[in-house]
Amino acid sequence: MRIGLMVGSDKERTRRERLTGLLDDGKAAESQGFASFWMPQVPGYLDAMTAVALLGQVTDRIEIGTAVVPIQTRHPLIMAQQALTTQIACDGRFTLGVGPSHHWIITDQLGLPYDRPARLVRDYLDVLAAAFAGPGAVAIDSDSYRVHSPIDVSDAFEMPVLVAALGPTMLRIAGKRTGGTILWMADERAIGDYVVPTITKAAAEAGRTGIRVVAGVPVALCSASQLQDARAYASEVLGHADFSPNYVRLLEHGDAEDVGDTMAAGDEATIAARLRRYRDAGVTDLAARIVPLGATPEERKASRQRTQEFVASLCAEFASGA
Repeated sequence: MRIGLMVGSDKERTRRERLTGLLDDGKAAESQGFASFWMPQVPGYLDAMTAVALLGQVTDRIEIGTAVVPIQTRHPLIMAQQALTTQIACDGRFTLGVGPSHHWIITDQLGLPYDRPARLVRDYLDVLAAAFAGPGAVAIDSDSYRVHSPIDVSDAFEMPVLVAALGPTMLRIAGKRTGGTILWMADERAIGDYVVPTITKAAAEAGRTGIRVVAGVPVALCSASQLQDARAYASEVLGHADFSPNYVRLLEHGDAEDVGDTMAAGDEATIAARLRRYRDAGVTDLAARIVPLGATPEERKASRQRTQEFVASLCAEFASGA
């Protein structure tokens, strides 16, 4: 299992410092030995793919991906153009993570329809696949898109695509059509008993191998007395499950009731043991979302540094399969 970092909006930094701080975070992740660095498209925050392109210019080795960009917000051909451009900026280290997002973002915040998301994903992937096949004409006529346009960005790189998939239909689409899935709010049982069997079966039926299961997992190095507060804080800061029926249905396949229950928190041995359980459940790539604890910015900064350094110390062990 490869271990990477997942970041989000950073309200500890001033707005002026957020982009430069993010670039520093990416460089630090690479120097610490993390395999990957994942950036979500947070509503109202930095644009994920622009940030990834810039991260590609200040790093040399680390995989950089979006986790994820909502498909309704960008036409698939425009998404393909931007993704290919970003791939050039990252020298082939970019992974495009996309997904249908949630009704409270797409409809409530943006005023766009959230109808039949699985069908939309299928049609979207048709356009992406045609655009990523190489320079030339893209000609797609589907229920969702009518595209007749040239694309001429790059022919030098492959474009790995992952899909945020929570329900069985989406998992089957991810397995048959893409390199795998990116998860959030999924515990070990949900992954091992539901996600992995569903997506791998679909991939096998399509003759595909090497399917990735990227799991975003909150992590906090803390004392036993801080555990409950850490889990409650993670659920509060990282999003309650009841905001989205998609997450509620995913949680029903596991033991967790909210994001805090998926968290690897406690001392070093406790964190390592839970990460092993995620690995044993079939996670191929764990994206650690560091949750800093403390009453002041200084305390939270120190907490983040301690946790991140410890998780970094596990990268080689987990990559070797130990």
